[in-house]
Amino acid sequence: MANFVKIFDTTLRDGTQGEGISLSVEDKMKIARKLDSLGVHYIEGGWPGSNNKDIEFFMRVHELELKNAKITAFGSTRRKGILPEDDVNLNRILEVGVPVATIFGKSWDFHVHHAIQTTLEENLAMIYDSVHYLKSKGLEVIYDAEHFFDGYKNNTEYALQTIKQAEKAGADWIVLCDTNGGSLPHEVTEIVTEVRKALSIPIGIHAHNDCEVGVANSLAAVMAGATQVQGTINGFGERCGNANLCSIIPNLQLKLNYSCISSSQLESLTSVAKYVSEIANMHLPVNQAYIGSAAFAHKGGIHVSAIMRNASTYEHITPELVGNKQRVLVSELAGQSNLVFKAQELGIDFNSSNQESRQLIEQIKEMEHQGYQFEGADASLELLIRDAYGNSEEVFVLESFKIMVVKTINQPVVTEAIVKLKVNGESVYNAAEGNGPVNALDNALRKCLLQYYPALENIHLSDYKVRVLDEKDNTAGKVRVLIESSDFDNTWSTIGVSANIIEASWQALTDSIRYALIGKPRTQVQPEEQKERLGLVNH
Repeated sequence: MANFVKIFDTTLRDGTQGEGISLSVEDKMKIARKLDSLGVHYIEGGWPGSNNKDIEFFMRVHELELKNAKITAFGSTRRKGILPEDDVNLNRILEVGVPVATIFGKSWDFHVHHAIQTTLEENLAMIYDSVHYLKSKGLEVIYDAEHFFDGYKNNTEYALQTIKQAEKAGADWIVLCDTNGGSLPHEVTEIVTEVRKALSIPIGIHAHNDCEVGVANSLAAVMAGATQVQGTINGFGERCGNANLCSIIPNLQLKLNYSCISSSQLESLTSVAKYVSEIANMHLPVNQAYIGSAAFAHKGGIHVSAIMRNASTYEHITPELVGNKQRVLVSELAGQSNLVFKAQELGIDFNSSNQESRQLIEQIKEMEHQGYQFEGADASLELLIRDAYGNSEEVFVLESFKIMVVKTINQPVVTEAIVKLKVNGESVYNAAEGNGPVNALDNALRKCLLQYYPALENIHLSDYKVRVLDEKDNTAGKVRVLIESSDFDNTWSTIGVSANIIEASWQALTDSIRYALIGKPRTQVQPEEQKERLGLVNH
């Protein structure tokens, strides 16, 4: 039977210290619910002694009725020179009513002298008193030995004394922290091995990614005897981030035969990673291991020919084990195998001798010559294939659109778009403002379609990129627009190319909507109901 490793998620605390990340209380509630469904064992909700937002989260989190995870509050050991019962931060942990307290203390003598400016003896007393106080109140206590690896390398005897004090005071876990992220895997292996000999209680690892080895250090610690891993979803965190649980969990479970979460929970890993990324408004790198959209993407024709025979030729695991999927990219480097694969995915019999297939190949070559790149626009490619074989649905037909941009002195720019479509054979038009022409077009298009396709309510534009293709032509050059859209469960990309940036954006935008609505049921709107929704009926 596989060894069991407990997962401690600190996305809501350490993750929020990353640049550009700010979560509201509602955001934290949503993410906590997702983390619980993933099967993590501990969710560190924040530091109740530092801000009111974290206090509110702890006051509300019981509403979630979590099934798998324990909520833990973060804090420091008592301040120097006072009793633990008089320490505000320790008492805040007790006040918020969590079952688990995670407190950190100093392991590095350099920090004792220069950061908290006290004696080595007082620091040991601070650790003991704080752990003992929280244990006396009935809490499970996780002691985070801050800067432990730096402290161990600088003064081994004292670093070991600090964690032994925590153990003596009754700590349930000792977590060794590579706070500066400067240690390497061989050092982690050696030090964790020695610590295991010195302690009788379980230990964990808390690694940062400043040397790009946060995941490797976490794995090394587990193989040396650690049974708890702390990290964040997508590696969010201060500076270069924390160790990435989205890589650690599958590496432990699929590669090293450790047990962390159930197989069905592991299959939700990709969707959880995307969900957290969306809530945090952070772009998910396409090349992120296991859960990135490019993690199982194939571009070269030879590679595609091989995976069509056996996916193991170029894939180290089955993507579905982590909730991801295989993707084949079509580009100027791709052979006919790529198109065959994409067509087979759609249930289309692609045969290069067919007239439709020959026309499609020529169309793609011509479009790429114009500046299209379908390797980054899978959704547009799928629509192209569907259209070529008559396997697509007409969602709407554009009749016209108009954009007005007004700028007056001392006033912000106002942009309004008016869109007129034909849906179900009927003309529908609407107007909307936006923070730019593309946003205004998107808003007006959605207002026209929402009455027919309510599913659009859950779909949003998550990224927008423009590239000038003919730089020598300056502002008259062609542009390529790539739009990424998401509905929390899936992400897809579409493309448009034109000498007019609005036209290119419209192409990518409408492809995005068409792709999103494939297979979605259409609501039949009666003429009178349609007029009422458009505000054309007098009451």
